[in-house]
Amino acid sequence: MELCSRLPTLFALLLAGLGFAVLARAETLVIAADPWCPINCAADSPRPGIFVELAQSIFAEHGIQVRYVTRNWARVLQQVRRGEINAAVGAGREDAPDFLFTDTPVALSRNCFYTLPGSTWRFTGVDSLPAVRLGVINDYSYGELINAYVSANRREDQHVQVASGDRALDINLSKLRLGRLDALVENSWVLQAHLAEQDDSVSVREAGCREPDVPIYLAFSPVRQDSARYVELFEQGLQRYRADGRLKALLDAYGVEASEL
Repeated sequence: MELCSRLPTLFALLLAGLGFAVLARAETLVIAADPWCPINCAADSPRPGIFVELAQSIFAEHGIQVRYVTRNWARVLQQVRRGEINAAVGAGREDAPDFLFTDTPVALSRNCFYTLPGSTWRFTGVDSLPAVRLGVINDYSYGELINAYVSANRREDQHVQVASGDRALDINLSKLRLGRLDALVENSWVLQAHLAEQDDSVSVREAGCREPDVPIYLAFSPVRQDSARYVELFEQGLQRYRADGRLKALLDAYGVEASEL
């Protein structure tokens, strides 16, 4: 009688042990970026961002858990390059040309220039940039020509000022408000989403946009053996989600269109 009474308990313990073993063996993919909402938002948010939700949904179909963390962008690129993190969220090919990319970008990034409302300056090409003190973010890619200008002038504060860290956009906006910058460059929807969350944020004026728009991706580590498989799975998922409307539904949920990212 005593043995029979113990059997359900033993069986439950066995099942629990098997459950823990399955969890221990669960495949986990780690992706990271600095907050760039709505592309990727706060890690503890119920809506962590378009790219994050997309990756979580696509890889879940293959039993792969996606863990998303936020860190400053320069550190993310270093850690992905070393294989400490699987992928960088929202990277362009010029951010890290050695990374592994899907054939299909998740979206297009529209980089625009912003000034205070009273400014009359407009971006009309790289030749117009020396007239302003431009705020950029460390290791962000803004397209080949602007990247070259930033690289050549990043040590001259009267031309380019580089912000780093998790609050780089806030730093640039603060500098703009205080008159220490004349203009900053940022993804148009990222800036709009950021300003919408601020109660006392600076008002800005759009002063022209870079053309063409820049394709952005979930970019995988060049040194990890599992990266090629993840690229293939994510590419297949992107194709399915585009074809069946799930990608459009996700973009609609964040209030954006693919061409506007």
